[in-house]
Amino acid sequence: MSDLIMPKIKNKQFSRLQMFVKAKEKRKAQIEERKKRKQEETNMGDKAPPKKVPKTIENMRVPDETMVDPSNREIQRDLSLDEMSPYFNQETAPKVLITTSDRPKKKTNSFCKELRKVIPNSFVKYRRGLDLKKIIPQAISRDFTDLIVINEDAGEPNGMVLCHLPAGPTAEFKLMNAKLVKELRRVGEMSEHFPEINIHNFNTRLGVTIGRMLSCLFPHKPNYKGRRVVTFHNQRDYIFFRHHRYEFKNAERVALQELGPRFILRLRSLQQGTFDSKYGMYEWIHKRHEMDTSRRKFHL
Repeated sequence: MSDLIMPKIKNKQFSRLQMFVKAKEKRKAQIEERKKRKQEETNMGDKAPPKKVPKTIENMRVPDETMVDPSNREIQRDLSLDEMSPYFNQETAPKVLITTSDRPKKKTNSFCKELRKVIPNSFVKYRRGLDLKKIIPQAISRDFTDLIVINEDAGEPNGMVLCHLPAGPTAEFKLMNAKLVKELRRVGEMSEHFPEINIHNFNTRLGVTIGRMLSCLFPHKPNYKGRRVVTFHNQRDYIFFRHHRYEFKNAERVALQELGPRFILRLRSLQQGTFDSKYGMYEWIHKRHEMDTSRRKFHL
């Protein structure tokens, strides 16, 4: 009678123990298989089969017809004629205006000040209720090449508008997980040297445009003595911003020390010309329900 009743009794501790034992056995089998494969590779030498590439969402990406081949002459010609070409031809030097939404809170103000330290030749100005369409002509008359607007919600920075001057384009981003320098651990001292810029994994025509817009914020020639590096890394259409400094331990070892701040951008729209919410022509708008139909499809 007891044998019939026992299987129906739910014992969480016993179930957890069983799951732990199974996971431990599985882990042990994986380690043994890895050791065996490594030993076979050592014995076979050059005749060893190539290592298996693990399947990830990135390498299983759905092919995009707008993927850019850098060696394509037509692509090179288009890029040489776009709005950012004066910067890449070193005809203009970056001068960046940073502003905020009206009446920003403390964290947004601090975030803008830290952006000013990261981006050389940048200036923070408060809007004081001035319409953005009136700010742009004034910025152009003062030879600013780019305009950054940081928006906020409940005191937290939650959006960024990047407008390339004088003729656009304008990109609007969702801004997430903004961390100030004081919120990071083991942060180094920031110097005034021009940073090295690392724009990584922007592969489509849209991605190349966004990457070029982000590059235009920084001076042409980095000062490598300062060992500063600014990274915009695109992964699954999320743009991760990091600011580091190289630390040379010895002749062979190099480490990275974070300088801050850090944040994540998600592209919402790309608009032709300067900012115009009413009559602007949009090249691309993120429509979540229509575009995010597959986890393996990316736009940048």
